[in-house]
Amino acid sequence: MNSDGRSGQRVVWAVVGSDIGPLLLAATPEGLVNVVFHATAPVRDRALERLASRLGAEPVEDPASPLLAEPVRQLTAYFAGGRKDFDLPLDWSLISGFNRQVLRELAAGVPFGAVVGYGELADRVGQPGAAQAVGVAMGSNPLPVVVPCHRVVERDGGIGGFGGGLETKRRLLALEGVLPEPLF
Repeated sequence: MNSDGRSGQRVVWAVVGSDIGPLLLAATPEGLVNVVFHATAPVRDRALERLASRLGAEPVEDPASPLLAEPVRQLTAYFAGGRKDFDLPLDWSLISGFNRQVLRELAAGVPFGAVVGYGELADRVGQPGAAQAVGVAMGSNPLPVVVPCHRVVERDGGIGGFGGGLETKRRLLALEGVLPEPLF
């Protein structure tokens, strides 16, 4: 059993191209479980090892899997400018507690083209003063782009940090029409 109390389950993955570089997508029968930026061979291999360890199953490469078809279709449409939100089943098993609460609020409450401050997001989940903890939650987001941590910015208008790199964050915000708003 893994830390969720679930025994190993089927995990499929594929690397797909995007406007921000190769993305590793992994899914279980529950839904999309992981999106990994810059999925070069070494990054991909480390991510797959982490998934195997956390989920108790060896991920299987299967680009044709029906579990990945809709995530690939929706991400392709998003990067083409034809999709503003994602309607996908998500497997939240890689994240729990406060971090999961914050990411669920982010996914539900910060739409395409909008941004939110770390502190405001902390307030929304009933934890005023927890802006730094929100930053940690963003850094541990297993589903970036789909759960839009790129939409979280500093209170003073700064872009803030980003696990996928600041250039990736800028490109995602530009795609959503947020830039060149005065974030800088």
